[in-house]
Formats: sequence, structure tokens, C-alpha cells
Amino acid sequence: MFNPSIRSKRCSRIAAVLLPLAVFPWAVCGQGLSSTPEVTIEGAKPIRFAEPFIRPFNVQKRFVAPAKLTDSPRLDQLVRGGNLYLTVDDVIALTLENNLDIAIQRYGAYMAKEVLRRTEAGTAPRGFYVPVYTPPTSVSTAGVTASAVTLAGGGAGVSSGGGLIPTIGATPVTLDPVLIAQAQFSHLTTPESLTTVSSTSALVNSSQSYYVAYQQSWTTGTSFTFDYQGYRSHVNSPAFGLNPYATGDLDLQITQSLLQGFGRPVNNRYIRIAKNNIKVNDLNFKEQVITTIAGVLNLYWDLVSFDEDLRIKEQALDTAQKLLDDNKSEVELGTQPGIIVTQAQAQVSESKEDLLISQTNVAQQEIILKNALSRNGSVNQWLDDVHIVPLDHIVVPEKEQLSPTRELVDEAIAARPEIQLSKINLDSQKVSIDGTKSNLLPTLSAILDVNNAALVGAPNPLCPPGLSSCAPVPQYVGGAGSLVGQIFRHNYPNYTAGFSLNIPFRNRAAQGDYVDDLLTLRQQELQYQKAVNDVRVQVKNAVIGLQQARARYENAVAARTLAQQTLEAEQNRFKFGQSTIAAVMQAERDLGGDQTLEIQSMANYTHAKVAFDQALGRTLDTNHVSIEEATSGEVKRPSSLPDGVSQNPGRSSLLR
Repeated sequence: MFNPSIRSKRCSRIAAVLLPLAVFPWAVCGQGLSSTPEVTIEGAKPIRFAEPFIRPFNVQKRFVAPAKLTDSPRLDQLVRGGNLYLTVDDVIALTLENNLDIAIQRYGAYMAKEVLRRTEAGTAPRGFYVPVYTPPTSVSTAGVTASAVTLAGGGAGVSSGGGLIPTIGATPVTLDPVLIAQAQFSHLTTPESLTTVSSTSALVNSSQSYYVAYQQSWTTGTSFTFDYQGYRSHVNSPAFGLNPYATGDLDLQITQSLLQGFGRPVNNRYIRIAKNNIKVNDLNFKEQVITTIAGVLNLYWDLVSFDEDLRIKEQALDTAQKLLDDNKSEVELGTQPGIIVTQAQAQVSESKEDLLISQTNVAQQEIILKNALSRNGSVNQWLDDVHIVPLDHIVVPEKEQLSPTRELVDEAIAARPEIQLSKINLDSQKVSIDGTKSNLLPTLSAILDVNNAALVGAPNPLCPPGLSSCAPVPQYVGGAGSLVGQIFRHNYPNYTAGFSLNIPFRNRAAQGDYVDDLLTLRQQELQYQKAVNDVRVQVKNAVIGLQQARARYENAVAARTLAQQTLEAEQNRFKFGQSTIAAVMQAERDLGGDQTLEIQSMANYTHAKVAFDQALGRTLDTNHVSIEEATSGEVKRPSSLPDGVSQNPGRSSLLR
């Protein structure tokens, strides 16, 4: 057990580590490690010659780089002639690179990893919370709010937070090893009233004491302490046979918990829960990406519909103005009464009001969308002057390809991050119960202590010659080599074994904690089932919402077609004097209203489709979003502007 060669090597390693730390306390300097472009953690790097000695103790300072507040170059690349040209792919790429909600959520994964680092030392994890932020919604149009469709059943279904943080139960052992080194030097002068013993009126003792210890524990509940204590003394008295003399004690102590705190399930539960919380925060991040992408897509498609509605309002104003000019000409020729001019002027005023509302919706929607695609849009003056030109059209497919509802529900349960997160939290709660269950047991520890002592010194030069009582014992005469030899030859061994038992009567606190954890587990099992039920409801409602949105679009198309035919008929009748200007103007108003309803129904269909993908957990796959690119904040695919967009095409030419 006490091989001298092994002990010498171990002592040499300890000395090799302690010396640079004691002599070169400034050895830690510089900066090094970096991670992803979004979040950078820098660690202090020791100077080259000291690094091998410091590395085992991980002596370093760590820094987190400042938050990134600049937009990606992609935003500038998409601007041409004062316009920001956007496709769906560009909107998604800018969201992944610049959206602040996603950027904030990225830090959650790093926090969770640092909590794991903390628990690997046997310390209780710190709690933190990074919520899933709700994306902004669109402005409202006349009578209809074109905003993101909210999933039925309470949205996400599960409150994820930062994962389970256990605070009660048996305290795990400390897993980080500890090296302790102490030294003390003293010079003591003691007046002596009885000089027959010390042979001096003032006893002067110059001494040094040393203590070096290495402590470590394991998840089995085993604790290990290996220490050495040395003492050296020199006095001015002839009463000591050895003067100066030195003592040494090499001690090994092992303690094992046998009941409370025994075993890996109890002592590594913080680590297991911290690892689960890393998965929880990964799912939180995925849920944030899904929520944000869905919200920004709704903003984009609403802007497309607002631009189309603006074009319709401009055409309506042109038509009303043309009708006013024609009526003025007819009144001047005397073929029509003057009242028709007044009626046409009222129609022009109404069209201008509608156009102003539409222009306001477009301007406000641009502000909301630019804020979602930029990190510093509120202080970026050049971005305020840029107009967004969407390059995509809303296309409603002729037919929906929907699987049976049961298959869709199964797909959603397997894919939705909220369901996976609920499962992980269930597992973490079961892990936490191991700690509170262990507290129900008495505390029983087994102790084993092995000690080897040594004593050496030199004959006291102050001893009178020939005085036998002052002569030292021969085997104690020697130096440091004799001291080490006595220790490793086990000349003076000491062995101690025993146990410590602590039985708390009633133990009501532990009983209450254990039952409370079981109740929480049952509660989470019901919450998991509720989340599954909510997903079923969300999927069914999303299917119905998609079907209804399609039906409303088809009805809106039919109504707009009939309104257009009615207007053409009224115009033809008016030419032949069979209709009135009031009927024609009413037909024009009806057509404009039906055109607006058609545009709104197309926008509502896109919202229903986005909500359908979100309910099934398809948002990322449908939009070809890589979670790796979302994590890094760098989208590899380049933006490609189509030909012919170097000049401003004008707002009214969009989607034609």
C-alpha cells in the first residue's frame, strides 16, 4: 500500500505543480478559446513554460465576448436603388442571422453547458430562464386582422423554462479534487518560573510546521484524503534529547457512505439533470426558431397582400378619377345632369381615403418586418429610408394533399419539441427523486484511517556531558532521509477503523420532500398527457383552419368574378342609357371590396398553412431551415436577386 517509489513520484508531482504557482502567480494571462460567431467564450491561456503545470488544475479566467449588435452583410446586399428586395428564402436567412429573439435564445445553450460544468464539480446547478418569445404581429386591415394564426389549445402546450433545478435531497459529494498546502513559521519566547525542567529562565522555541493534503471524492459516495504533516523545532534548553528535532505523519483516510448519500444515482443526479437541461434548452431554441420563422413568414405574406391591396386601391382611384373626368365632359356637353359630377367627386374622395389607409398599412408593416429582420433597426437611419419590395406571389394550390388526421397527429407528437421537452422533464423529475428518497435513510459512514509517524533529530548540544537522561534514543538520530525512511518502512504505524451512525427520529422533513417530489412527478405526468391532448386539438384545428381558408378563398374568387362581371354589365348598360351613374359607382365599390376580400383570403390561407406546418412540427423542414445554421447565426446559402431589380420598379407594379 505504501510503496516508497510511488509516494516519491506523487510528492514530486505535487511539488512540480505547487512551485510554479507559488513563484509565478502571474502565469495566467492572454486570451484564447472561441466558439461560434454569435456567442464567443474566451479563456485565459497560461504562458508556455507554465502550461504543463497549470493544466491539471484548469487555472484560468474565462470571458464572454460582447453581444453582437450589427446586422449580417446579407441585409446590405439585398438593397438596390433604395429598395430592399426580399424573397421567402431571404426573409428566413435574415431572420436566422439577425432576429434578436433567436439571438437571445442562443445564449440558453451556453448557460446550460456552464451549469453542467458546475454540476460536474458536485455542486447544485444554478437556475436560469430564457423564455420563448412571441413574434410580432401584423397591422390590421379594415375589418380583418392579418396576423399570425394562434394554435388552438394554448400555443406551445408546455412551459419549458430552463429545465428542472433540484434544490433538496441528499447533498452530493464534491467531485473536484482539492490540493491544500499550509506552512507556518514561529519564534516563541516563554518565561519559565521553574527552571529545574527546562534549565533556562526563558524558553525560546523556533519552529516550522507544514501541511500538504490531497482530497477527492467519487460518485459512489467515497471520499479520500491523503495528507502529510511535518513539524520541526529548535529550543534553547538542554532538557531535550533531540534538538533540533522533526516529526512527520503520512495519513490516508477513506470514508464511505453506506446508507444516505450512497451510490451513483444519488451523487451524480445533478450531472444527469444538467445534461437533460442541455437537451431542454436545445428544444427551447428549436421552438424559438419555429415560432420566429412562422411569425416572420406571416409578416412577409401580409406585406405581400398589403402591396397587392395597395395596387387595387390605386387602380380604383384611377378608375374613379377617369369616371370623374368623363362625367365632367358629358355635363359640359349637356348630355348628363350636373349631379353626376358631384357623385363622381364623392367616389374619388372615398377612393383616396381607401388608398391612404392602404398606404399606411404598407408603411407600418414594413416597419414591423424590418425590425424583425434587423438587430439595430431602431437606430439604423439608412434602413428607415429603405422600402421593402417582396418578390414572391401568394399561390393557393388547386388541391390540398392531406394525410388522415390520425397520421398527422402521430407525426406531430413525434416531431413537436414541446412533447420531447415534457418527456425530458419527466425523466429529470425521476432523477431528482433519487436524492429525496436517499434522505429517508439514516446516515451511516464507514471510516478507515492509516497513519505512519516518524521522529528524527540531532543530539542536543546543550546537554551536559555524561548525563544519561539527556542522551537521545539512537534510532531517532538522523536527518530528512531517516524521517522518510521511518514513514515508508512503517516503523510507527497507526490504524483506525470505525463507523458513524446518525438516525433521525420521525424524519418528517425528508418524508415531506419525498412525497412532494412524487406528487410533482404525478403532476408532470398529467401535464405531459395534457400536452399530447393539446397537440391533437391543435392538429385537428389546423386541418380545419386550412380547409376553411381554402374554401373562403374559393368563395372570394367567385364573388370577385361575379362583381367584375356585374361592373362590366352596368358599364355597358350605362353607355346605352339603361343604367345610372350611381349603379355603376356601386358596382365599382362592390368590386373593390370583393378584390380586397380576395387578397385577405389569400393572406389568411398563408397564415393557415404556416399554422398547419407549425402544428405538425414541419416548419423547419418545409422552409429548409438548418438548425445548425440557426445555432451559429450564419446561413451559408447566398442571396440571389433576379435580373431587372437594380432600379426601383415602383410600388404599383408589384405582383402584376
